[in-house]
Amino acid sequence: RVTVTAGPTQEALDPVRYLTNHSSGRMGYAIAREAMLRGAQVTLVSGPVDLPLVPFVETRPVTTAADMFRAVRDLLPATDVLIKAAAVADYRPAQVASDKMKNSDQDLSIPLERTDDILGWVAEPRHPGLFVCGFSMETRDMVANSRAKLERKKLDMIVANNLKVEGAGFGTDTNVATLLFKDGHRETPPMMSKEALADLILDRLLSMK
Repeated sequence: RVTVTAGPTQEALDPVRYLTNHSSGRMGYAIAREAMLRGAQVTLVSGPVDLPLVPFVETRPVTTAADMFRAVRDLLPATDVLIKAAAVADYRPAQVASDKMKNSDQDLSIPLERTDDILGWVAEPRHPGLFVCGFSMETRDMVANSRAKLERKKLDMIVANNLKVEGAGFGTDTNVATLLFKDGHRETPPMMSKEALADLILDRLLSMK
């Protein structure tokens, strides 16, 4: 039983505006599809994306980081493999205006507060046999920052991307990733389609289970 998270989250500022990011959800959807084709029972927790549903995969649509946290929390006891490919907002507005914020000649400052750290939380209640794979998007010191995240959040594996590398990042059909493992092993495959990378990630997962 595989749980995959995908896409961005949206954190409301007012009834009209929200904070989000450029994630298309393609990587997470590719992983969900490849896991389904291998015979896994897959649940896809998806932020707002413009992608077709994956056949034979249960999709749970969510909007905010809090929504995604609740979905993962509910699914975790029955999950064997958790793959966190979603780009979850780290911050949300501390207050959400009930009416549209009106334009004015003055600058505007918006206080932000932390959202739930889903991977950080998973490290505590994880049951024996649960395998957790995270993703990391960086613009500098990719390997060092991703390795630190893997260790801090007690992951088994992390897929690290540098957004400044051509062919990687949001909104592309390809990805350039470095796979880091908790035993210190590191693998840097060439640029490939997100479907091929999804296949590679699942190969590595199965070899570690």
